[in-house]
Amino acid sequence: MSRFLLVGLDGAEPSLVEAWMEEGRLPHLAALREQGSILPCASTTPPATFPAWTTCVTGVNPGRHGVFDFTEIPRGKYELRFVNATDRKAPALWNILSDAGKRVCVLGVPGTYPPGPVNGILVSGFDSPVCTAIDRSFVYPESVYPEVRGWRFADFQETHIGPGWHDRVLPKLLDGIATKERIALSLLEKEPWDFFMVVFGESDTVSHHFWMFHDLNSPRHAPGHSHAIRDVYARLDVAVGRLMAAAGPGTTIGVVSDHGFGGAGTGVVHLNNWLAEKGYLRFTPSHDSWLKAMALRYVPDGWKGALFRRLGGLAARAESRSRFGGIDWAHTRAWSEELNYFPSLRVNLRGREPDGQVAGDDYGRFCDELCHELESWPVIHRAWRREELYQGPHIERAPDIILELALEQGYSHSCLRSRGGPAFRRVGPDEYVGGKERGMNGNHRPTGVLFLSKPASTQQARLEDIAPTVLEALGVPAPAMDGIGLIGQVGQVGPSAVTGLALPPPRPYSQSEERAIEDRLRSLGYYE
Repeated sequence: MSRFLLVGLDGAEPSLVEAWMEEGRLPHLAALREQGSILPCASTTPPATFPAWTTCVTGVNPGRHGVFDFTEIPRGKYELRFVNATDRKAPALWNILSDAGKRVCVLGVPGTYPPGPVNGILVSGFDSPVCTAIDRSFVYPESVYPEVRGWRFADFQETHIGPGWHDRVLPKLLDGIATKERIALSLLEKEPWDFFMVVFGESDTVSHHFWMFHDLNSPRHAPGHSHAIRDVYARLDVAVGRLMAAAGPGTTIGVVSDHGFGGAGTGVVHLNNWLAEKGYLRFTPSHDSWLKAMALRYVPDGWKGALFRRLGGLAARAESRSRFGGIDWAHTRAWSEELNYFPSLRVNLRGREPDGQVAGDDYGRFCDELCHELESWPVIHRAWRREELYQGPHIERAPDIILELALEQGYSHSCLRSRGGPAFRRVGPDEYVGGKERGMNGNHRPTGVLFLSKPASTQQARLEDIAPTVLEALGVPAPAMDGIGLIGQVGQVGPSAVTGLALPPPRPYSQSEERAIEDRLRSLGYYE
């Protein structure tokens, strides 16, 4: 009977993997390459966590599955709403396989909270409403919770990075890998399964914060911790090897990263300041952001979850105020949330936004002109209208214009929030370490890596190809997908081949869940 083991290494960078395989430091990944194939794997644009992993497990682009970020902006409001698994508009692998009678075990995939019913086990990823570790609400079925209760995410803050921070964090990352490996091996060895998927996030976290030590050519380079990224990759290779051995002969193996990684340079882009300089945006005389700043800096980490829970919608309002406050909407035609992991612009469109200033008839021309002007700015490599990147019925959830910042001698600029001042500046040495909301010293890149234990039918892959590849290996007909199978065992079939498959109805988060999620995501650093 066919089985498939899929291991996610979040943010694993192809060039590092190749170099360390050649040095003999990643023997299990090297053996997988020799046994089958290794391919560059294109991420989503931009290469952000939620849309990337959701594309990986659905086989369709964000315009079809509807997940573009951790949050979305409801129509008619200047505020945020948290996205969860019930916002996904396309079936994931575990939905399709469960419907076909296959048994699944899925651990730690971002974008899977709340865990819906599956034929097997599902433990949600870090979007779940807790601060540092899972609770029963993570787990389907709940009876499995005692076996997985040690599963945790980065149990340290990533915003204010001071002396000794890196010394404390590296052992925690290595211990986190060991804990996830132990839980995964236990389930893999004793549970019946046809499809097993586990995602490790430590390769992403270490690259965000330790790139400046690893890369001798980085303009932010500093001595110390020069082997931290290599050590994490080597420990992940050990985990991959043990999982492969436990899966047994005859199992098809895949190892995939949702994006790659590279170093950050010293350039900082402030998109709203550029829009203000060009007359597209006007700031209000003052911007009240003290509440968020004070909470981030002075509230002890252990208190934040309880504080946000006790203070009602304060956290969501604080983040909305941070992103949308300080803008004079009556004199603004475009603005940006200034997210480092998702640089983009939104049009203040009449009939969609409360104080929209761009008429619907002018929308297309306005976007085209703005893209052209943005691309004439040297710090912007590309500016796309969302229709150029995404296809499907849910593209209205995306920002109107998506940006790719230029590289400077191979190093990326950072996009950071500002209200007034220059549109572009340089960070000083005291800012090189960075941190969440301060520009980390390692940033996402658009190409990850894919290993398969069988020869691939192509020389390159996309995240959209992962789901159809799993289904063809297991002999399960796939619904219509944007990707293609890469090992050529079963031909692609149309949507009529999958019947009786129903996705759960949308269930917005409660206020208490939103408060807890905001605290968790901020601790993980996804408000930059």
